[in-house]
Amino acid sequence: GLGAAVLVSTGGAGLALHQARAQGAPRKIVPNLRSALIVVDVQNCFTPGGSLAVKQGDEIVPLINKLAKNFTNVVVTQDWHTPGHVSFASTHGKKPFEQVDLPYGKQTLWPDHCVQGTEEAALHKDLSIAHAQLVIRKGYNKGVDSYSAFLEADRKTPTGLAGYLKARNINRVFVCGLATDFCVAWTALDARKAAFEAYVIEDACRGIDLMGSLGRAWADMKKAGVHRIQSTDIAAA
Repeated sequence: GLGAAVLVSTGGAGLALHQARAQGAPRKIVPNLRSALIVVDVQNCFTPGGSLAVKQGDEIVPLINKLAKNFTNVVVTQDWHTPGHVSFASTHGKKPFEQVDLPYGKQTLWPDHCVQGTEEAALHKDLSIAHAQLVIRKGYNKGVDSYSAFLEADRKTPTGLAGYLKARNINRVFVCGLATDFCVAWTALDARKAAFEAYVIEDACRGIDLMGSLGRAWADMKKAGVHRIQSTDIAAA
């Protein structure tokens, strides 16, 4: 009887250890050919020195360069506004960060930024992703803003990104860049709406946090089934 009891107890311990291991270190995410990294708006205007600089926005550049090496498929976005764009406070004679009602809803007004063809609108000089396959520009329609890489702010004009990814048989997107609570969050939310698996790599983003916008963005993303991960959760190539 005693032998059996010893056997059972060690068996139990072995099982407990096995379960602890299973629950412990999560398996790393291995990006495959059906995965794409979306690098959002890492441009001069959103990094220190720019007209709409995100605090410490330049800190993520080396990390994004490193992360991109793990992805065969990379898409880069560029905010690309006309002069006198509807999202600029100066267009309305108002102050940045005030809100106005536009035909498609409430619009936060921003300083003039990312005007087409200007140095401000260029990708950050240290961003180095030579193998990126697509640069998608957004916000080029003068009368509509566009935070998301998938849909403009009227919530119905597509950028064409969803169709591009689907045509290439990509079903998982990993989003990083600037700013967490605006263009990154809207991109991740629209990825879910378009039936993609979506991950936001938190430490490879920086936020603005305008009147609690960062907390709200994370809550909205969680509700939509966006996975919040860190760069260390992704297996190095």
